[in-house]
Amino acid sequence: MARNNDEEVISIDSTEDIGTDPRVYELGFHLDPELPVEEVKKVYQALRTGIEGKGTIVAEVEPEKIPLAYTISRQDVAGRRDFDSAYFGWIVYEATPLNHAEVIAAADSDKYVIRFIDLITTKDAARHALEMKEISMKMPEKEDDTEETAGAELDAALESVAI
Repeated sequence: MARNNDEEVISIDSTEDIGTDPRVYELGFHLDPELPVEEVKKVYQALRTGIEGKGTIVAEVEPEKIPLAYTISRQDVAGRRDFDSAYFGWIVYEATPLNHAEVIAAADSDKYVIRFIDLITTKDAARHALEMKEISMKMPEKEDDTEETAGAELDAALESVAI
C-alpha cells in the first residue's frame, strides 16, 4: 500500500490485501452440449471434487441442458464453435480468496466448460435460490393452448357475425 497526496492506492495483486477470511462464492457454468450425459456427470463431479478440496459446498444444482438466450462462440484448437444450448449448473461454496483463485483457474482450464461466472454471494442467497429451484421443479408446466383458444374465439366471432 502506498500513499500519494493523501490518496490511498491499493494493489489488488498483493496477497496481503486479499485477506484470509473465507467468503461465499457462486460458480455458474455452461458445459459443452455435445457431451453424453455420463460425461457431463463426470465433468460436474470433477468440478465439485476440486471445490470440495478447496472449501465447503453450501448449495448446488446439477447441470441440465438448456437453450441459450444467445449464441456463444468459442475458439478451439479445431476452429471456431458456436453453441446455442449448454448444460448449465452452479455450485455455491465457501473458501479463502487464495483457494478461490485456484477454483477459478481449474474451471478456466477445463476444456468442457464453455463459459463460467464466479460471484461473491451469501449463504442465505444460495439457500433461497435452491429453494426456488425446488419449488419451480414441483410446479406443473403450463400447457400452451393458444391454438385451441384462438380457434374457439374465431368460432365464437363467426357465429355472432352469421346471426
